[in-house]
Amino acid sequence: MADAKRPLLDPAVLAKLGTLKLRVRAVTEGVLSGLHKSPHHGQSVEFAEHKEYAPGDEIRHIDWKAYGKFDKYYVKRFEQETNLRAYLVVDASGSMGYRGDPDRLSKLEYASALAASLGYLLVRQQDAAGLVLVQGHVAGAIPPRASASHLTPVVEALEAARPQGVTRLDAAVDWIIENAPRRSSVVVFSDLFDPDERIVKKLAQLGRRKHEVTIFHVLDPAELEFPFDDPTLFLSMEDARQVEAHGRDVRKGYLEVLGRWLEETKRTAAEADVDYALCRTDRPLDEVLVPFLARRERSAA
Repeated sequence: MADAKRPLLDPAVLAKLGTLKLRVRAVTEGVLSGLHKSPHHGQSVEFAEHKEYAPGDEIRHIDWKAYGKFDKYYVKRFEQETNLRAYLVVDASGSMGYRGDPDRLSKLEYASALAASLGYLLVRQQDAAGLVLVQGHVAGAIPPRASASHLTPVVEALEAARPQGVTRLDAAVDWIIENAPRRSSVVVFSDLFDPDERIVKKLAQLGRRKHEVTIFHVLDPAELEFPFDDPTLFLSMEDARQVEAHGRDVRKGYLEVLGRWLEETKRTAAEADVDYALCRTDRPLDEVLVPFLARRERSAA
C-alpha cells in the first residue's frame, strides 16, 4: 500500500543485477563498463591526485618534490588509474511524490530505489558512489566513497527523503561544478518537470568538464497515458495551481504535448551525448538497469 515503506534495496533485483555484473566484468572488468576505462592502476598522462606511498606502489611514481616538502613519500595517481566516482543526483522535489496508483511506488521512491541499486553495484565494484538530493536547492550531499560501509548513509538519506520544493536541477549542476573537480559520472534521477526548458542542455554542460551524464527520466504511467475520463481536479504538487477539467476532453491535447516534450528531451540528450532512459514506475527495476548496463558494455567494446 502507499503508506507501507518498502526497502530500497530489493534482494531479488540485486540478484539479477549481480548475475549481469559477472557477465559484464568478464568482458570489461567493470560493473559499469564504459563509465571508466580501467579499475586497475596503470600509466596515464593525466594527473589526478596524490596518495601516501604504500608497499606495492610503483616507485617510479613517487613525487620527489612532495617528499622534499613533507618528508613523506607520496605517489602520483592518474586519471585512468583512479576508480570511477559517481554522483547520484536524486530529484526530491514535490512533483516526485506523485503516484497514480496507491499500490505503486511514488516517483521519488522509484528513483531512490534505482539510485540505491546503482550505488550498491558501484560499491561492489570498488568504485565510489555519492549522493546529491535536490529540492529547489541541494538539500543534502554525501561525497563519493568506495567502502562498503559508505552505502549505508547513502541508503538512509534516500529513505529519509520526502518530496518537497520545486524542481531546480540547475542547483545540482552548480554543486557538481563546484565540488567535483575531476572526471566523474553524474547520474540524474528526475521527472524533469523543471521550469527551465533548457535543463537537459545545462546538465549536458557538465560534459565540458569531462563528466559523463546519464538521465533516468522517471514518470508515472498515469502521466504517460492520462487515464482520466471524469471531471477531475488536477493539483500542482509544487505550487498552488489547480485546474478542473473533463479528462476525456483534454486527453488528446495533453498526450500530443507530452509526446513532443519527450521527443525533444530524447533528441536533446542524444545530440549532447547524454545517456537517456525513460523509466515507468510500474516497470521492475532490473528492466531499467539491465539495458543501461548493456549499453555501457557496448560503448566500451
